[in-house]
Amino acid sequence: MKSICIFAGSASGNKSEYTQKAIELGHAIADNNCSMVYGGGSNGLMGVTADAALSKGAKVTGIITEQLDAIEVGHKSLTKLEIVPSMHQRKARMAELSDAIISLPGGVGTWEEFFEALAWNQLGFYSKPIVLFNVDGYYSSLYKFSEDAVKEGFLPRTTFEELFISEDLETIFKFISKFEKKDGKDWYKRLER
Repeated sequence: MKSICIFAGSASGNKSEYTQKAIELGHAIADNNCSMVYGGGSNGLMGVTADAALSKGAKVTGIITEQLDAIEVGHKSLTKLEIVPSMHQRKARMAELSDAIISLPGGVGTWEEFFEALAWNQLGFYSKPIVLFNVDGYYSSLYKFSEDAVKEGFLPRTTFEELFISEDLETIFKFISKFEKKDGKDWYKRLER
């Protein structure tokens, strides 16, 4: 894996641990000789992770919408900042440039990006490791909800099994490095429960 897509909050959250783990993630991206792709913002955990990755020499590409760039929230010190017309194009471009996805804590935008990535894996648009970085148990309830969705017959077990959750960066990067891509042409067979 060469390029890691980061989904993260544009806020920093109420616990200092969120910021600390975002810094550690940025450092880990560089230490694992990866580059970073993300939404291009300078605020919150997004900006913290980008700054940390840059500080250790990683290349960081931001993809931001014209609307967000107009209100000057775009990060000015990235390796590259691409400005696109819409959120749809932003997410498609981040997917195109990345080999794996890690979601830090965040709000509705982060959740939406994460769930879309999981859906694209399920539908065979691509096959990527998708990770919830479970800082201080932030995603434990979401993981349990996803497990319950399997039991209730709404989420295929194969999709659930592609969802990885951990609070340990070494474990996360080991999972990413050992991930085996699935062939997307028979995606519909994966919907069988």
